[in-house]
Amino acid sequence: MSEQAPAAPKNEDSLQGFLYAVSAYLMWGFLPFFMKAVAHIPPAEVIAHRIVWSVPIAGAVLIYLKRTADLKAALRSPRTLALACMTAALITVNWGIYVWAIGAGRALDTALGYFINPLFSIFLGALLLKERLSKAQMFAIALAATAVAVLTYEAGGLPWVSLGLTISWGFYALFRKTLPVGPNQGFFLEVMILALPALGYIVYLQYNGQSHFMAGSATDTLLLACCGLVTAVPLMLYANGAKLLRLSTIGIMQYIPPTMIFIIAVFIFGEPFGHAKMIAFPLIWLALVVYSSSMVQQARARKS
Repeated sequence: MSEQAPAAPKNEDSLQGFLYAVSAYLMWGFLPFFMKAVAHIPPAEVIAHRIVWSVPIAGAVLIYLKRTADLKAALRSPRTLALACMTAALITVNWGIYVWAIGAGRALDTALGYFINPLFSIFLGALLLKERLSKAQMFAIALAATAVAVLTYEAGGLPWVSLGLTISWGFYALFRKTLPVGPNQGFFLEVMILALPALGYIVYLQYNGQSHFMAGSATDTLLLACCGLVTAVPLMLYANGAKLLRLSTIGIMQYIPPTMIFIIAVFIFGEPFGHAKMIAFPLIWLALVVYSSSMVQQARARKS
């Protein structure tokens, strides 16, 4: 993993970037197994340990890459700190919904949320950044909206798990782009902001005898200590890989985790795949095919 001084980005793929990105996506794809193993632990405790144990890992990476000066500059900027607090809050909400959903047997809903996410990002770009949508993109968004409508009708209410993951990650990605620090520094800044309340909550659980860390089984202690690894490593691999790949390549590769989660949920976790999902998921897949095809065509047009 390397992070060099800013240079003019090259719009081309590299083997190093591909390996970073595919490693991150595979880790995210297998993450439901880890979250299922900690499903008996309250989600808030899992989130707190994800935050606290990510701090030393992210800090060690920054020291190794000699990028601590950028972090010091960010800490002296009130605007940067305010944006980091916002992105930290959004990623915490996203983690919370995801951890709860996997433990509650709703991994399929998380897969749907991450399938919808790129389409929601396009919608946000048009709504907030006034980006123009192509006809193919508008059609893809309409298909996704139809899928959500089908699930809403079948459930008698909005599919809040899928939408919660989509909206929280979509706004996180939007605001993260405006954070004027590198990807590794930004992640460290976020977990550092969250570390104090997270550590306070862990101490509170220990004091009240409700903690699973160093009080429950050795397996629980080990799993909670590994929360930092499963959180920080794929995020930083992805951040570094994205800089070395074309946007269209990243756009296609982002479907790897939800596809893996879908397969795991249906064929390993045995979650029910009812009639509404049989309609909604193909609609989303069709929307993603339309969106991806449009994205590839635009990339080829720019290149030519």
